[in-house]
Amino acid sequence: MFQGYDQTTVDFMWGIRFNNERDWFMAHKSDYTDHFLAPTKALADQVYDAIHAALPDEPLICKVSRIYRDARRLFGRGPYKDNLWFAVRSGEEDWQGRPTFWFEIGPDFYQYGLGFWAPGAAVLAQYRKYVDEHADEFAKLVRRFNRQSEFVLEGESYARPKGDPGKLLYPWYQKKNIMLVRTVTPLDDRIFDPALADDVINGLTELVPFYQFFTKVLASVPVEER
Repeated sequence: MFQGYDQTTVDFMWGIRFNNERDWFMAHKSDYTDHFLAPTKALADQVYDAIHAALPDEPLICKVSRIYRDARRLFGRGPYKDNLWFAVRSGEEDWQGRPTFWFEIGPDFYQYGLGFWAPGAAVLAQYRKYVDEHADEFAKLVRRFNRQSEFVLEGESYARPKGDPGKLLYPWYQKKNIMLVRTVTPLDDRIFDPALADDVINGLTELVPFYQFFTKVLASVPVEER
């Protein structure tokens, strides 16, 4: 069970941001494994169990990120990340093209939500068609979303409108990608509380209907076109 992060977690995240080199990391590796990675994995397991219970028929998996950057993509940066994230989704491959629940923490923020990060052009075209054909169903989800204050709609929009489904659905209709996200910055004391797991679980559970809607969109697109 997740017992909360602690001050060593925060100190390590700031430390690796400003000392992004192997010698510093190796000297503080136990801080990473015991105070950063271990609680993140515990939180991931607890969140996964809750989402799996809400979506028992979905073939969900849980992935926790590595702190090591891809050596081929350093681009002048140090070899380590100063953040960790985990994702709960279906499918081994193409996670960016699938609706995905996630949580991420860094030295000056944490966030969680539901992302449909990089759906292909065929998926987006089907998404708009699906919204047109199921406008009442999607409008009900959007109205419920608009009544809450925890999550916000983010994501890149097309430069040119793709159509006009009406004022309510227009912001959703124009997205190239969709993120329903709650961001807390700077870090607050909630990260030290085991009840952070309840916050994340309760929030993500509220987004399950959107996950189900996006999954139906994805399922209606042939695999070779995704």
